[in-house]
Parts: sequence; C-alpha cells; structure tokens
Amino acid sequence: MYKLFLTRRYLLRKKIAIFAILSVWLCVAMVLIVFSVMDGFLDNIKQHSRGLLSDVIVDNATLQGFPYYEEFGDYLARTMPDKVEMTTPVIYNYGIMRVGSNNYTKPVRLVAVNLEEYCKINTFKESLYYEKYFPGLTTFKPMPMPYAGYKSETQPVLPPEFERAFARFRKDNPEEVLGKRTASSPHGVGLFEQSFDEPGYIGNELPGVIVGTDLIYDRDPDDGSYNRLLPRGCEILLTILPLTSAGKIAEDPIPVALRHVDDSRTRVYEIDSMCVYTDFKLMQDLLSMGPLERVDGTYTRPRTSQLLIRLKEGNDARETRKAIQAEWDRFKASIANEISAGDMRLLGSVMIETWQERQVMFIAAVEKEKVLVTVLFVIISAVAIVLIGVIFYMIVMQKTRDIGIIKSVGATRMGVAGIFLMYGAAVGIIGGILGVVSGTVFVTYINDIQDALAQLNPNLRVWSADVYTFDRIPNVVKSYVAVSVFFMAVITSTLGALVPAIKAASVWPVEALRYE
Repeated sequence: MYKLFLTRRYLLRKKIAIFAILSVWLCVAMVLIVFSVMDGFLDNIKQHSRGLLSDVIVDNATLQGFPYYEEFGDYLARTMPDKVEMTTPVIYNYGIMRVGSNNYTKPVRLVAVNLEEYCKINTFKESLYYEKYFPGLTTFKPMPMPYAGYKSETQPVLPPEFERAFARFRKDNPEEVLGKRTASSPHGVGLFEQSFDEPGYIGNELPGVIVGTDLIYDRDPDDGSYNRLLPRGCEILLTILPLTSAGKIAEDPIPVALRHVDDSRTRVYEIDSMCVYTDFKLMQDLLSMGPLERVDGTYTRPRTSQLLIRLKEGNDARETRKAIQAEWDRFKASIANEISAGDMRLLGSVMIETWQERQVMFIAAVEKEKVLVTVLFVIISAVAIVLIGVIFYMIVMQKTRDIGIIKSVGATRMGVAGIFLMYGAAVGIIGGILGVVSGTVFVTYINDIQDALAQLNPNLRVWSADVYTFDRIPNVVKSYVAVSVFFMAVITSTLGALVPAIKAASVWPVEALRYE
C-alpha cells in the first residue's frame, strides 16, 4: 500500500515529473505519426501494385512471348476448378506515341489486353477516369470521335449514349461534386470536342487506346487534380517497335492510328507515366504473334507475353503457385511430342510467380525505408529513457532521508525499488496515453493541418500532390500499432527508472538518516 501512496504523492508533488511525462508524450506521438504514415504509404503501394496484376503470373520474360497459353488456361480450368477462377493473356512491347493535334511525342510501353477480362482479373477498371462518369463506354472497339452540341443556347450536351451513361452515374452518385460545365466539358468531368449544333461523331472509326494519366497530363500541386488538355476521342498515333530477344528491331516500325477513349491512373507513377493500353487481338496481329501460315500450310500457335491467373477466394497465392507450377510441368510434358523446337525453347523459359514475388524488389525497398525511418525515430526516442533516468536519479538523491525512514520501519529493498519502478510505469502510462491520443488526432487530421499551413505559407506544404503518387498523406492509425507503441512507452519508461530504483534500494537506513 505504501508503494502506491508514495508513487501517487511523487507524481502530484514533484513538478519535475512533468518533464518526464512530456518527453514520453512527445516521443510516443512522434513514433506513432511516423510509423502510421509510412505504414499507410506501404499499404497503398501494395494495394495498387496488386491491383495491376493477378494472383499468379505466367511469364517467359521475353518480348517474343510463349505459345499454348490458351490451351494451358483451359487445362487449369479442368484440373484446378476449385482454385483457378479465370485467366487472361497480356502482351507487352514498346513504341512511340504521338498526339497528332499538338505533336506531343513520348516513348511508351505498350500493354495489350482483353479489356473486359483484364478489368475482371484485377482492379484496372477503378483506375479509368472517363469510365467512372460514362460507365460502359470505355472500349477498344473502333469508333469515331464524339463531340458536344447545344440542347439550348446555354446547355451543352453529348451524344445520347454518353448522356444516358452519365445519367446512370449521377443516379448512383448524387452527392459527388463535379467541375465547371463548359462547352468543351459539358458535364464538368473532362474535355470533348465542341460544336454549335447537334451532338454527334466525327472522323474515321479507329480502335481505342487508354493512356497512362501521367504520360499526357500535368497535376495541380495543391489538390493533385489533372489538367486535362486533350479531348476524349482525339487521334493518337502509336508507332510500334517489334523487338527481338536481343533488343534489336525485328522489322520496320508499325504505325497505327488509335482513338483516345480513356486515361488510367493506377497511382503507381512508373506505370502511369509510361504505359498505354490497347486491344490484345489487334496488337497480336500487328506484332505477328497471332497464327501465321507456314510453308507447308500449317499455322503457328498464337503467343502472349503473360498469362494472368486469378484465384478463387480462400486460396493462398504462394501455395497455389506451387500447384500451378506442377500442373505446368505436366502440361508441357503432355505436348512435348507435338511442338516444334522453337516453341519448346519459348516454353522452356516460362516462369510462374505470385504478384508479391513479381513486385518483391519494389515493395522490399519501401519496407526497408519504413524500417530505417522507424529505427531512426526509436533511437531519437531513447532520449526519453535517459531523461527519465536522470530525473528519477535526482528524485532519489532528494528523497534519500525519506528512503531511510521507509527502510527503518521495515520496507524491503524490493519494496523501495518497486516505488520508483511503479513511478516510472506511471509516467509511461500517462505519457503513453497522451501520446497515443494526440498522435492519433494529428494523423487523422494531418491533411487538414498541412492545408492550413500551406495557406499561411505555400513553402510549408510538405506533401506536394504533383510529386507524390498519392494525392493525400495516409491518415489511418491501425489499432495494433497504437497499442504496441503504448506498451513500448510503458516498458521504456520503466527501464529508465531501473537504475535509480536500484540506487534507492541500495541505500543504508543509517546513512540515509544522516544524509544532509
């Protein structure tokens, strides 16, 4: 009982303990803020990296691709119906993109997909801008360029199918605030060519292309919005560069005119600033990866760069990858007698990975940064332990006579040490609670705080939306992180009081009573 009494008395009477509590408070808040922001950043990276791939990827890492992908997809559907939900092929290549209206030219990475399947196998559909406002109208099918007209002198409108699609969007999202309506942006959601009569279409029917948002647009540094300068449906010339496995151009560059139907923002800058997406079958034919007639009248097998595999819910990707690898080996053995040497060479370089293994270098780098920053701030937080030790040591020196009196009436060495250990734990509990609460509030409103500072001085904006992948600073505190930081605060505070507690326990009553 005397230990609780003295601990409470020292907390209330010794103002120097406020400095110990304050140091724990600030250190807990600091570690919680840094860890939460870094953890949120890592989670966003993993989420968006995962969204562009599938659970398992079959790839041979060459631009020539590999054949028998359709047969292997059907084979998996038969042999692993409880694990594999669907598969879809993807072709990768490189080229030069030019926007004809302004001669804007950039090198690009070509991604050819079956759009409907690709949107089902991952979260690519969520990255599409115009698809959100005009659902169902982002397609690779050949189409002319839509343009806006006027329903009245002041009300611009789009072709009927766009108006119907936008009406569906507004019905499902009545509270969403849109941009300013203009003749070229009839609904305040993007640019269209304009006319002063009826809405309609203009130009030749061209296959669609989806362009990475950072490839063609600049971002506003304040809110991260994109300054869309190209009207939907404008013509884009893509010059494809067929490459050999040695990196040489296999044949003459292939120019193809396409129509801009949407832009994709996956939130992974390396992808959004480089990739364009178009129809799988179109690119397969242009790159001579489709069936080609041989001299003897037979046809080669079509090829793909990747085969994406989506697993059914409840299946672990790592374990299922091993099963798919075993099935691939059996499948390859079953067709070994009927395939050519060239096809066997392409099949021999096929590798099967999970999405985590494919992104391991990128994710691991971010994880290391998170660990490094956390360690640095933990080292800084060690100052709290030293400060608590110094403060408690001063209290022990001041309370030497009190310690002598307590020990002279029967207090044990452990009992005296327990007073200061409880004192340290109490400082950790109080400081930890204050730190967790203040840190959580700060993280929750961190974007509002930054906006307020930016209004005072633009140079105080530390998270610029036009630089970072994410528009806003991650602002979620995970409960297990808050609990872990709190208990670490209590433990470190108790450790900080350990040396002074041992010092107090070693005091002899007679010497303590003679202490001046």
